[in-house]
Amino acid sequence: MNTSPLVPTYWRDQGIEQVLIDEASIARRVRELGQELSLEFADGKDVVLVAVLTGAVVFAADLMRAIPTRVAISMVSVTSYGASTTSQGAVLSSALPKNLAGKHVVIVDEVLDSGGTLRLLRTELSLLGVASLRACVLLRKQREQAMSTKCEMVGFDIPDVFVVGYGLDFNDEFRNMPFVGVLGEDGIRERSPR
Repeated sequence: MNTSPLVPTYWRDQGIEQVLIDEASIARRVRELGQELSLEFADGKDVVLVAVLTGAVVFAADLMRAIPTRVAISMVSVTSYGASTTSQGAVLSSALPKNLAGKHVVIVDEVLDSGGTLRLLRTELSLLGVASLRACVLLRKQREQAMSTKCEMVGFDIPDVFVVGYGLDFNDEFRNMPFVGVLGEDGIRERSPR
C-alpha cells in the first residue's frame, strides 16, 4: 500500500508520479542536519558551506538557517547531468571558492547519484589546505556507486529513481516544487530535447 501523500493536481499534470519526500519531512531532516553540524563546530571553528550550483541552493539556504552558529557560504558549479537523467561525469565549471585554507569545509549537494561530484570536489578542495572536509547531501540514491562514495551526512536514502523538486530539476524545471517527487517517463519524454 502506498502511504506517500497524494501528488497535488498541478504537479501530477506536469508528470510527477509520486511524492517521495514531503515538505514537512524535508524541513524536519534539514533542522536535524543543521543541529548536527552546529554541535560539531560549536567551538568557534571557521566553517564554510560550499554549495554545489544550482541544485543544492534551496537545500543549502535552509541548512545554513538551521545552523545557530557562525557559518559562511560559497558556491561552486559542477556539471554532470546536462539534459539527461543519468550523470554524464562531473566537470568543474566554475572557479573554486577562494580563502578556504585552514577552514572547516562542508560540501553541500542535493543528490549523491554516481559520486562523481563529491569525488571531484574532495580532490580539488583538499589541495587548498582546508582544515577539514565533510560532505552533506540531501539525498543518496540506493545504488552501488552512491552508497560506496564517502559522505559523512545524508538526509535521506532513496530508491534509484529520477527525482525533482526542492532544488532538483529536469531541464531547469521543477526546482521550485516544495517536495521531492518522482518524475515519470511521460514527464521526462515531454521535456527532453528533440
